[in-house]
Amino acid sequence: MQRLERIITWRQRRVRLLWWSAGVVLTSTPALVAWNAMFAKDRELLMAGRGPLVTALVVGCLVLVVISLDHLIRADPTDSRVAHVVPERYKHNLAQLRHDLEARREELRRASVGAHPSLTVRRSLYREDAAEVVAQYGRESRHYRRVHNSLQSLIMVGSTAVTTIAALSQQEWTWQSVSVVVLGFSVTLASAFTGYYKYRERSYFLRQTADAIEEELNAVTLCIGDYSRFTVEQQDEALAQFTQRVEALRNEQRRREQQLDQPADQAAPATPTPTM
Repeated sequence: MQRLERIITWRQRRVRLLWWSAGVVLTSTPALVAWNAMFAKDRELLMAGRGPLVTALVVGCLVLVVISLDHLIRADPTDSRVAHVVPERYKHNLAQLRHDLEARREELRRASVGAHPSLTVRRSLYREDAAEVVAQYGRESRHYRRVHNSLQSLIMVGSTAVTTIAALSQQEWTWQSVSVVVLGFSVTLASAFTGYYKYRERSYFLRQTADAIEEELNAVTLCIGDYSRFTVEQQDEALAQFTQRVEALRNEQRRREQQLDQPADQAAPATPTPTM
């Protein structure tokens, strides 16, 4: 059932992308015609407006063509290829997939009514479900992070570009003045990205955690340091201690990443790496 849910989620994203692309094409086409009619005599404004409209139209058409060709090739609706095996996500439409999911959920509910598993079985099932919950939260977190970073990058690029354009004055352009404007824009944009994304801090913490894990790995492999007290018969205990320490280092790294992602007025000071 989880596999079917993933297929439905993929199909929903694909349908949304298809509708967005169709909307862009249907909107940009009349907008391009209207823009050409309104500013036919003003070449500067005509060319300035054509750029983004033509780009949106071309990108929307490309997305529609790619999705259509991918569906025709993989789904093979005409059954022209005898040896072709249609992938499961292309076999049925979205409505049929949703119907199958509801049917399976109903079967599962009816089966669970008469089942009375033991506490150990319920805990084992909960443990398996917890892994899927973690994966789902991770996917959602990465999605919202990409959206936020994209919008934040757009804000920084836009604000820097507006400031640069506003500072321009009517003057004779030479290679020196153009170089000054380009360098100023680049330095301002690089400073904004560096201050927001904190690349130096992320690199430092990742390198520190990697060195600590490498130190633990060498110690347990060579039986030195805290692992020298374990004999050959006690390798399971040594591996248990090694796992505990590595997990502690990874948890600390995750907390540092969360602190870096917090706003400056809410971020707590990073805690040092625990020593064991």
